[in-house]
Amino acid sequence: MRSLAATLVVVAALVAGCSGSPQPSSSPSSSTSGAPSSSPSSSPSSPGTTTAAPSSETPPTPGPSYSDWELGVHVLPRTADGFGEILPTPKALRVRRYPTTDLLPPPADGRFHSAIGPVTPAIRERMGETWSPACPVALADLAYLNVSFRGFDGAAHTGELVVAADRAEDVVSVFRALFAASYPIEEMRLPTTADLDAPPTGDGNNTAGLVCRASRGTTTWSAHAYGLAIDVNPFLNPYSKGDLVLPERASAYLDRSRTQPGVIHVGDLVVREFARIGWSWGGSWSSLKDYQHFTATGR
Repeated sequence: MRSLAATLVVVAALVAGCSGSPQPSSSPSSSTSGAPSSSPSSSPSSPGTTTAAPSSETPPTPGPSYSDWELGVHVLPRTADGFGEILPTPKALRVRRYPTTDLLPPPADGRFHSAIGPVTPAIRERMGETWSPACPVALADLAYLNVSFRGFDGAAHTGELVVAADRAEDVVSVFRALFAASYPIEEMRLPTTADLDAPPTGDGNNTAGLVCRASRGTTTWSAHAYGLAIDVNPFLNPYSKGDLVLPERASAYLDRSRTQPGVIHVGDLVVREFARIGWSWGGSWSSLKDYQHFTATGR
């Protein structure tokens, strides 16, 4: 939907407790509401072959009627660590509710749909450098998911994720519950090489799973590198450690007294749903806060 949030992308391999996935600056496939998610063999349509692939290069997205902020355009100076300079949240982004641009066909009936399939050659090509043979998980052990989600515009949209194949059914069940509760998500599309190469703009908000990279500040693989972590609405739920905030323009959202839709709090539905499948939340960590981050490995 929008361009890329270079906050988590440019230095994806450098850092990363949560925010394992690069965050394209701001959006982004099908069984039916309440139905079990499809397996690769039983899916009514293979998500990698029957759905038109979104473009790997998304144009800048102008702000909606309430905002004149153009996402993915305002490049930040880089710091010595390779991140963008941390700047105050622009007034136009302090109450963020961008509509979702459909890169995949939305559910025609407005209901929840899901599909689970393999990472096909076409999907692999779109993933670009977010996966390589050096990564700790083989493509055969990953799954490509399409799940419906509710945007901040109130409409039903189709998102896509790559996660560990043995956790795919569980992940689908979480997003089914979020859809039923009309939990808003701005964007859900595959991170790509374009995300990794984008200059930092600090305004991305893409919900994403697999990105093969190290945990922030370490040389060990992030849970994202295994397909065992998902970042949800990262701009509204930033990563914070010391003076570092990612996305770099999201500092206003470190105020967790905010109650606007999409901001994650202790005990919220999204926290409870991930806990139900055995995943923990980075917002409960003490050494740093990774409010966007849900992980099956505890890191």
